[in-house]
Amino acid sequence: MILHKDRETIRELAAKWMEFAALPVMQERKRAWKAVHDLQAYRPVILFETGWVEGFVSDAELACQDPFLRTVERNMRVTLRQAEELGDDIVIEPYYQLGWRMLLSDYGVPIEVRSAQCKEESMAYSFSFPIQSFEDIGRLRPRTFAVDREKTLRMLHTLEEVMGDVLPVRVGNYDPFAYEFDVGEFGDLGFTGNFFFGLTWQLYRFIGNQRLLYWAYDAPDAIHRLMNYLLEDRIALFDFFETEGLLSSNTDSQMAGPRSYGYVSDLPSPGFSVDVKLNHLWAWAESQEFEMISPAMYQEFVLPYLAKLSERFGLVYYGCCERVDDRLEGIIRAIPNLRSVSISAWSDLRRSAEILGKRFVYSRKPKPAYISGSEPQWDLLEKDIRDTYAAAKDCNLEILFRDVYTISGDLPRLSRWVAMTKSIFQM
Repeated sequence: MILHKDRETIRELAAKWMEFAALPVMQERKRAWKAVHDLQAYRPVILFETGWVEGFVSDAELACQDPFLRTVERNMRVTLRQAEELGDDIVIEPYYQLGWRMLLSDYGVPIEVRSAQCKEESMAYSFSFPIQSFEDIGRLRPRTFAVDREKTLRMLHTLEEVMGDVLPVRVGNYDPFAYEFDVGEFGDLGFTGNFFFGLTWQLYRFIGNQRLLYWAYDAPDAIHRLMNYLLEDRIALFDFFETEGLLSSNTDSQMAGPRSYGYVSDLPSPGFSVDVKLNHLWAWAESQEFEMISPAMYQEFVLPYLAKLSERFGLVYYGCCERVDDRLEGIIRAIPNLRSVSISAWSDLRRSAEILGKRFVYSRKPKPAYISGSEPQWDLLEKDIRDTYAAAKDCNLEILFRDVYTISGDLPRLSRWVAMTKSIFQM
């Protein structure tokens, strides 16, 4: 039974959501995002990832008692506060997106998540790394996939009953990180629509960093065996979504890449009449865990597997936090449907701009350390953006500030950064 207070809370937020969705600025922002992704940018687009910022919406602000509605409430409050306060290029669509609840088996080996053992509260964690010898690879089994339609439709029915007459609800795709962090029972984490490859992400969880680096020298066949296994796993997973009719276009405010929207002309828009296929979608490839190996070893152990998986999708966003400029030309040759590339603080900004030119999206990720903690380092934040301007002002540029977690309750620093960035780019 839905509590009256829960219902009223969600309905009030839904009405506010629709007010924002109807603002003319939302249409202008969509045009700007699409122009960047169409490689015809007329201005940069800026987006701040707020969902992981500690205290951006506090537990004390939440009113819903039902766990599912409480998750929806948090997501809606985060989105609305960002739209109200930051001044970035957030887009609010006139609907709420819900991912399918998935039932994913393990890999045949248990992967235990281990929280940091320290006196102070910490978000740090590690893993049990169950594959500790070459023989352990034989313990891996093909995963099984299922969709819990009953649970998903029950959640959909709940949202439609509570707010459907105010804010429509759409179902499609899934949130891959809701299962990584074991919260799929209660809703999504904001990554719905993201088709994350995560090959070396999972490889690291199997074998740990030391074996990941040593085995590339001592047991290259073992690395290839594991990468082949993961490639087959992802192909099976994504094909399951297609054959089960679970896909929806991610060319809207869903996550085409790591906090990048999907607005683009070269893929179908949401709501088109034919069945959605993988080649209608964005996908996200990266390899943060293998950044430290040479470009030649990356070409051997990683890129062929990412390229093979990329073939199944329409467009590809590449990268996250890793350096890419030293291997970018090989990535471009191997992935013909590459469209966007993440340029983190570890990449050479100018060299990356020279390689990408106007042929790709230059997806800049500022360094989160400068804005985090008790005191922002405004001189370094400004230099970071001025360096970006100098290197990439003529590129198809999006600036996505991600991985900011602690700001000592100082929410205004986020909007100050947005305003500073706009002033540097004369927006």
